[in-house]
Amino acid sequence: MSNTPQPAPVVSEHIELKARNVSFEWEKTPLHWVPGDPFTGHTINVLHLLLPAGERWFVQVYKQVLPYIRDERLREDVIGFIGQEATHSAAHDDVLPHLKTLGLDPTPYTAQVDWLFEKLLGDRTLPPGRAREWWLMERVATIAAIEHYTAFLGDWILNADALDRRGADATMLDLLRWHGAEEVEHRSVAFDLFMHVDGGYRRRARTWATAFTALVFLWQRGARFFMANDPTLLDGKATFRDFARAGRQGTLPTPTAMLRSIPRYLSRTYHPSQEGSTEQAVAYLASSPGANGGR
Repeated sequence: MSNTPQPAPVVSEHIELKARNVSFEWEKTPLHWVPGDPFTGHTINVLHLLLPAGERWFVQVYKQVLPYIRDERLREDVIGFIGQEATHSAAHDDVLPHLKTLGLDPTPYTAQVDWLFEKLLGDRTLPPGRAREWWLMERVATIAAIEHYTAFLGDWILNADALDRRGADATMLDLLRWHGAEEVEHRSVAFDLFMHVDGGYRRRARTWATAFTALVFLWQRGARFFMANDPTLLDGKATFRDFARAGRQGTLPTPTAMLRSIPRYLSRTYHPSQEGSTEQAVAYLASSPGANGGR
């Protein structure tokens, strides 16, 4: 357990975490769910490729770290986090068969993602003791770094009014905003858990660098995969110029905003409660059709 002093939340926004029963109907969602902008839709679609395997991996790691938790409220938060992440994984997984029916088979890419999380980042045959604990703490720290970006994206999608103005598919937006709201709702759990069981700054910085590099690589690779395999595009390509354009239009996060998030996470005074608004997240969750019986 860490003896490092934990950065204090800016505002106490603790809330009981629970997995919600969600339901999304995909039959009417088109392949280009942002009208006239396949690049933006496919860039966001990468979430459906990464998150099912990634969040199953989160759950696997967190079940292993539960015995290390000595704070009862944090234990309850982690259990709530596990429930929410398992639901996220299943909800994004359900989108993939619909994409396949529209002529875009994601299997070649998802197989690579599965290998990354199951083999490269999965459990290893290590003797009990320090080696096994070291590998567990590395993964706990990596999840904290990834959750910094899922909270960043969650806050962004809750405020991405440009997608509404562009006529983006309502069901896809609801899935993204339900997920984003829960990421904001539980944004402090992964970091608080890391600080509780380890908290070493060197590990935090090192695993951030690994996580950030991997996310950038996988995301651009996924966007290129979707654009190249879209059956409706003759020469589909994904370029940084397209990404920057979408950022200026507000349909994707700007590169500047993403870069500015880096020093925030690496600051020794960082705490995730500094990011996003629990009040906004809870308000959306109360109104989300998919999280409230499809109303």
